[in-house]
Formats: sequence, C-alpha cells, structure tokens
Amino acid sequence: MTQQDQGLRPEEFGEAAEAAITDALGRPEDTHAGVLAAAGLFGVCAPEEDGGMNLPLAFAVPVVQAAGKLRLRFALAEQIVLARHLPDAALRAALIDGSRRATIAAQGRLGDAWVGHARQAQQADWLLLRAPEGDGAQLVDLAGAPRELDPSLDPEEPAAWHDLSQARVLAQLDAAAAAALWHDLDLLFAASAHGAADGALQAAVEHTGTRVQFGAPLSTRQAVRHWLARMKLFHETSGAAIYHALRVDPAEPERAQPARVARSALVLNLQHAAFIIEKAMHLHGGMGFTWELPLHRALRSVRALEAACGAGAAARRIGQDFINAQEAA
Repeated sequence: MTQQDQGLRPEEFGEAAEAAITDALGRPEDTHAGVLAAAGLFGVCAPEEDGGMNLPLAFAVPVVQAAGKLRLRFALAEQIVLARHLPDAALRAALIDGSRRATIAAQGRLGDAWVGHARQAQQADWLLLRAPEGDGAQLVDLAGAPRELDPSLDPEEPAAWHDLSQARVLAQLDAAAAAALWHDLDLLFAASAHGAADGALQAAVEHTGTRVQFGAPLSTRQAVRHWLARMKLFHETSGAAIYHALRVDPAEPERAQPARVARSALVLNLQHAAFIIEKAMHLHGGMGFTWELPLHRALRSVRALEAACGAGAAARRIGQDFINAQEAA
C-alpha cells in the first residue's frame, strides 16, 4: 500500500489516532494495548503480510504526536518501530495485534549488569537493546528477569532496571537494521515530545484566554502574549525539524547523514518541549504539580526521554560535529 495509491494523508492518521487514544484512556490501563491494536496504530509502518499497512514513517509521526498530546502512558513509538524492523514475522505480528508489548532501552547493552532507560518496561514482555559488541541490537524476553524500581524521576511510574544476564534472546538485528531502527525511534521520540508540547501550549492558550484578572483575560496582557508567541515559535520550529528529517534521503548517507539529522530533531524537540511545558505551568499560575492540571505528567515524560536519550551529551556532540565540519571546510 502506498499513500499515493490510496489517497491517504498523515494528518488523517493523527485524527484517527486521537479518537482511538481518547477511547483507550477512558478504559482500564490493562486494556489499552487491545484498543490501540484494534485501531491499527501498531501496524502503521509494518509489512502488510503481517497485518500492517506498510506506510512511510511520516504516517506514524502524527500518531505518536497524538499520544504525547493526550499524555498516553504507553510505549507507542517503541511498539511501532519494532513492528516495522524486527526480522521475525511472528514477532512483528504479535506486536501488531497487541498480544505482546515491547519497549526499547535507549542506553545499555546486553551483558551489562543492569539495563534501564526503557519506557513502560514494567508492562513490557520484550525489550530491545544494543548487542554486547558491534552496532547490532537484540530483542530479549523479560519473563523472569530480575528488576529493581527507581522512583527518583517519576514516583507515579518508577523506572525499571533489569538484570538480563540470563534473559533469552528472541531476535537479532544486524548493524544496518539496527541503524534504521534507531533513526526511526529518534524521530518518533521527537514526535512524542512535540505532541506533549502541543498539548501544553493549547492548555496555556485556553487558560490565558478565559482566565479573567482585573476585568480582562490574561491573554490581553503584553507580557503573556510575548510568552505565548515565543512558545508557538519554538513549537513550530521543532515541528519543522521533524519534517525536515523525514525528507532526508537515507540513500545518500554521505551527504545527508540521516541519523545525525534525526538526532538533531530529537534534541531540539526535547529542549523546546521542556521549555513550553514549564512555561505553560507558569502561565497557569504555577500550578505545576496538581491533579487538576496534569501538565506535570507531560514534563516528567519529556524529562525521562531526555535522560534516556542522553540529550545533553547528544547536543554537545552535535555542536562539536558542526564546529569540526566548519573547520574542515
């Protein structure tokens, strides 16, 4: 299936995803995988013979953005890229139909004492992480693997650290397949952060437009307008970085360097999303940690992604690479 043949648009997938995710959020958490699978969200980019739609990554971006915007606590980006890139058809099909849940460790290798930085690892059946040597990756079964919980970053959803020394390897990806997976994951993580920022920005616009102080809405004040304008600028810049990365031709790696472009889009979106969400809390009068205003959950999600992806170190590497390229030129 191609988007040209079917007349499909990515925006339509975003609208359908919002409806499915809203439906899932109204149900018990243990039913979310079944609801999302029934809506076809896991198989957007997966092969048709496995039950997927075989669409380009651009169609998965608005799906993950909708999840970030609605603060869905599910490793949707990871499930989508694994359903696309795993080499075994049976494993892909199990992810597409929601009978298995999987996540990805952004740091660590199989053989390390403890492996973490994987979203929703407590609920996952499988975990993908880098191979002990080289640039490949391996999918392991989490059944029976010892784990420890770390609530320091998010007490509501503690991070899980796994001892995988005895874990069973289910599949292996070579260097090329792993590189393609990490590239897609960077862009979908960027989309998740972009969606979280979108939800925060919309909440700030609505609040400042309806909250009346001294006889006028907050949005009539020049300082508030300036902050909203800056938040909107950062949000649009971040979105442009994602769509620029989607247009980079992977067939020309020497010139385009798609992995670096995708990582740059991720770093930019994480930085801008944190700023937008924190400023939205500020514009709500500092209501950052109340159940009435759950923006704190969006901020935790973005900060957890920052920690998992090593965004600070990645930003420094990107800057150094740019300086080196300018000096070489």
